[in-house]
Amino acid sequence: MNEPFGTLPDGTPVQRWTLERGGVRVRVLSYGGIVQSVEVPDGAGRTADVVLGFPDLDGYLAHPEPYLGAVIGRYANRIAGGRFPLDGRTYALARTNGPNALHGGERGFDKRVWEVAPVAHGLRLSRVSPHGEEGFPGRLAVTVTYTLGESGALRIAYEAVTDAPTVVNLTNHTYWNLSGSGHAGGHELRLAASRYTPVDADLIPAGEPADVTGSRFDFRTARRTGSGYDHNFVLDKGVTGTAEEVAALYDPASGRTLTVATTEPGLQLYTADHLSGPFSPGAGIALETQHFPDSPNRPDFPSTVLRPGEVFRSETVYALSAA
Repeated sequence: MNEPFGTLPDGTPVQRWTLERGGVRVRVLSYGGIVQSVEVPDGAGRTADVVLGFPDLDGYLAHPEPYLGAVIGRYANRIAGGRFPLDGRTYALARTNGPNALHGGERGFDKRVWEVAPVAHGLRLSRVSPHGEEGFPGRLAVTVTYTLGESGALRIAYEAVTDAPTVVNLTNHTYWNLSGSGHAGGHELRLAASRYTPVDADLIPAGEPADVTGSRFDFRTARRTGSGYDHNFVLDKGVTGTAEEVAALYDPASGRTLTVATTEPGLQLYTADHLSGPFSPGAGIALETQHFPDSPNRPDFPSTVLRPGEVFRSETVYALSAA
């Protein structure tokens, strides 16, 4: 089911689509591929929206920086200095986060209107990013497919092809609050990650991945998230052909649990300490499955290079339950 959801300043209409299955209702916007809401019951059957979102398009246009629920590309996370080398040439990007490029540029995938088509139990979003868009080389054809499983698990599958060598790193920037309101710092997180990437003052990876043992980055046993995180965790499983469970987020107040399975090698934990406007700091937690920050400048990291004839594929599954 779809319905109008407002109009952009240039007159482009935006649609909202509703998916429902397994007791879960998800609403997705054609603008930014945004997951606007995820409604799910708790253990007592009380339904709440467990992600951060705005009730109207004006909210997203007025507050773009949190990237609430959006598809992020062409490159999720940061690229140092807004520059990267590829095949002997250096490409310059907009510096949208201090000295660095962040989340695809000034008008990344989060600020584009996608073509949307229904598929079985879901939606397929598509767009073509032309050569040179936001400084990235190659014409990139992208699809993002949202589907709900029989039990209501939300599967996000990404595919992309290019006509010239380029770099690609796609994710979804949904903020979760399993209570449906309040501060999310009391949620308990478990992560299958024995290492993380230390960062400098500009949140660019510095040095080699570090062991989490004995540090505040050790979530191998579930514990409260608290605050102060905007870091990439190196998942123990690495890159995989099928999605494997890597994280579980539990809210003691509601009894809801969110599990995350992915094919990606990294997960960015962001405790949203800088949220402002209608949302207070710490109102949600982002679990962004992706390749590592600044990978185009770090040949020791898993590669984000995509070449003609190859297909970029990535999958992440968010499954909710309650007890």
